[in-house]
Amino acid sequence: MPYLERDGDVFVLHLCDEGKTDSDNRFHPDWIDRFHALLDTVEASEGPAALVTIADGKFYSNGLDTDWLFANLDQMHGYLDRVHTMFSRLLAFPLPTVAAINGHAFGAGAMLATSHDFRVMRADRGFYCLPEVQLGMPFTVGMNALLTERLTNQVAVHAMTTGHRYDADDAIASGIVDGKATAEELRDTALARAAELAGNRKPNLPVIKRALHAKALAGLAVPNTTDNLAFAG
Repeated sequence: MPYLERDGDVFVLHLCDEGKTDSDNRFHPDWIDRFHALLDTVEASEGPAALVTIADGKFYSNGLDTDWLFANLDQMHGYLDRVHTMFSRLLAFPLPTVAAINGHAFGAGAMLATSHDFRVMRADRGFYCLPEVQLGMPFTVGMNALLTERLTNQVAVHAMTTGHRYDADDAIASGIVDGKATAEELRDTALARAAELAGNRKPNLPVIKRALHAKALAGLAVPNTTDNLAFAG
């Protein structure tokens, strides 16, 4: 389950179990609850602060917990609504946010990274990938809104219709991430970027973010139903 640390003015939210390096950090319902609870803790803090998310090992996140989902298809729409709440919350989060993409970010895991203000990616390993087209899965209305608002049009076309695996250099060239770092330097690079922004934690920051991301937030607020293709990987 995710856990939280603090380094100066920066909260570091780990997407993996403490001490584990082999988890792909999928969004089980309990995982989502824990993620929101940790964000509650961050929001309850006072003073300058910023947020970094990161994991350990091969994966940042592989997104939806498909094992749980296929065992609970009667709960699919509510589950996807709950997944959307993570993206919405990060888009409008009242602190600066930086995703430190330590490994593979696939499907909804890539979307989680995309919901941050900024992204730094490991230089030598890991891909950002939206494999839904290859898996025969449509995007939800909310996921489509998030990706088409946060990526440029042609990058969204390429990422969403080809399932291309972007390494760090590809992702930087496409504007998907803002920078790269070695595995050893990734955490410190993300922390330094976040610390620079911690002083921007002011009441107007979430107001600015909600206006910037109004279309994506509106799409993510649309309830998932069978009619709007409410399933993505």
